[in-house]
Amino acid sequence: MFFYLIAFAAGLALATQAAINSQLSKAVGDQPVVAALISFFTGTLLLLFITLSKANLSEVWFNLPHQPWWKWIGGPLGAMVVFTTVLLAPKVGVSNMLFFIIVGQLIMAMLIDHYGLISMPVRSATLWKFIGLTVVFIGMTLFFYGEKWFKS
Repeated sequence: MFFYLIAFAAGLALATQAAINSQLSKAVGDQPVVAALISFFTGTLLLLFITLSKANLSEVWFNLPHQPWWKWIGGPLGAMVVFTTVLLAPKVGVSNMLFFIIVGQLIMAMLIDHYGLISMPVRSATLWKFIGLTVVFIGMTLFFYGEKWFKS
């Protein structure tokens, strides 16, 4: 249960981060790429502090050069996500933006789990998972667009 609470908190943080970074973008002359850079820089400083106090860096430096290329793209993917949220949040709204991000995350997560992509353990995409994904999709669609469809 604790890990699910951490995931829930990460979701809260992502929505908050998008709103904060979009305001930072306005403050730096409507430049979303600069706001994303500042966001990543301050996050990097925090992670550097934690790493220096908690990690075994000699093991890291020994193993790092032996990693395949694809293990290096997590950071750029994260940077693109942050940049995208900074760019889109003020244009489409945090809720609408997150709707599409969540749908994309769920679809990709099911593919990764089902096929064990990126060396992840296989967790089959069962009928119940597809039904659950459909229910989530319908619920999110109603959440975001229900008022437009069912005006009184």
